[in-house]
Amino acid sequence: MVNQLRPALVMTALFTLLLGLAYPLAVTGIAQVAFPDQANGSLVRDAGGKVVGSSLIGQPFVGATYLHPRPSAAGDGYDAAASSGSNMGPLNPDLIARVAESAQTIRAEDGPGVIPADAVTTSGSGLDPDVSPAYARLQAARIARARGVPVQQVQSIIDAHIEGAFLGFIGQPHVNVLLTNRALDARFGAEG
Repeated sequence: MVNQLRPALVMTALFTLLLGLAYPLAVTGIAQVAFPDQANGSLVRDAGGKVVGSSLIGQPFVGATYLHPRPSAAGDGYDAAASSGSNMGPLNPDLIARVAESAQTIRAEDGPGVIPADAVTTSGSGLDPDVSPAYARLQAARIARARGVPVQQVQSIIDAHIEGAFLGFIGQPHVNVLLTNRALDARFGAEG
């Protein structure tokens, strides 16, 4: 019996050390060398070095001077501990009411125009940091009015922050809300 048990225990210990310790440490080390920003959460810092967010996790921006993100179904909104979608189907009356309310708010704030789907629907995680270029452009006039600047200047900042599809064909073009709002503040001042 000991002859059969010994190899099993040795293999268990070996694979625990190999796959439970050595492999994770090697992957972490490679990530820290090859992709240090991403491995550490893609944190965004202000001029003083204080962390103001992550370019990978959405956060609420509500002022008229800022680009607004997608709606969030994560907890009370952008709660990473409660990340999830709403799981509501397209015929769910609660979803229909929420989308209609969001569309009405956008019309009141941003005026006429086609409202992109991402402006009124949540992402799967509820923490999407990006919006579509169409939704960002829809907000340009409101931001310009609130900041007292020409709309073309706001539009140029939005256009400069449009990121293409990954590898040119995976996903859609998008605008990172946090990075664009930081650029708006850098150009026009944080008080707008």
